[in-house]
Amino acid sequence: MKMNMNVRELHGKFCQEALLIRNLSPGTIVWYKAGLRRFLNHFNGKIKYLDEITTDNLREYLYYMRVQGWTPATFINQHKSLKSFLKWCVKYGHLEENPILPIEKPKLPKSLPKRITQQQATRVLDYSFNMRTSYKFERYRNRALLSVMLFAGLRAMETLDLKVNDVDMENRLIHVFEGKGAKDRVVPMSSKLHFYLEEYLRDRARLNKKSEYFFVTLRGDGPYSYRAMTKVIYKIKTYTKIDFSSHKLRHTFATLMLEGGVDLFSLQKMMGHADIKTTTIYLSASVNMLQRQILKHPLG
Repeated sequence: MKMNMNVRELHGKFCQEALLIRNLSPGTIVWYKAGLRRFLNHFNGKIKYLDEITTDNLREYLYYMRVQGWTPATFINQHKSLKSFLKWCVKYGHLEENPILPIEKPKLPKSLPKRITQQQATRVLDYSFNMRTSYKFERYRNRALLSVMLFAGLRAMETLDLKVNDVDMENRLIHVFEGKGAKDRVVPMSSKLHFYLEEYLRDRARLNKKSEYFFVTLRGDGPYSYRAMTKVIYKIKTYTKIDFSSHKLRHTFATLMLEGGVDLFSLQKMMGHADIKTTTIYLSASVNMLQRQILKHPLG
């Protein structure tokens, strides 16, 4: 048994394996690192070695943060992050057993995916293009960026990670490589999305952007960042008074597709869900679809 092993060094090896061998996304690695950092900071650096992590101090940390306002979802999320690392430590013989396993998780309330209406989605897109910007390029990019999430259901990081070669304008297909869970998928492009992307690419070419990334910065030629995107979303939310996020646009895509008549299997493939059960939750979110279905009752 290897004792007194430095926690941070071990976690670094865990993250390296997760990235290089298990093909987890850089975003997941950042999440892992943030989870451990919060835990260690809670004890002001007093925990340095692996054998100092116990069920008692894990419980103390998680319960304290729950009292401070963590939602059940956040609690479960952070529990999962630490559990993955400690499970890895057991696998390689650094621990005899996972100390987090005896700690129960709160029950997750069943809530429907948050979405915006079709009318609100149209208003968001309109304002993203008509908002005041220093250069026209920013308006083309903002509208194209939000459209990829709203018309193709991509996650925020999947959208920002798109390369120019991933977007097949001729065949109207978007290729998502190593999305969540390191899964690849192809999403068809609607006519409106094709038009918005075409206009963006035309202005991108005018500015002679050469980056391999599809969405790029105004100045320089670097990839557009998540932080910059959230600033744009905040501006649009403030002006339109429509409460939305990048993920809510993805939920809106799924719900509107179901209301339009798409079958669950096709939607599952477009969303990149490993299990169709994940996709079925959008059936409950689509009130309009349920209202149409009830009309089929034989007694009228």
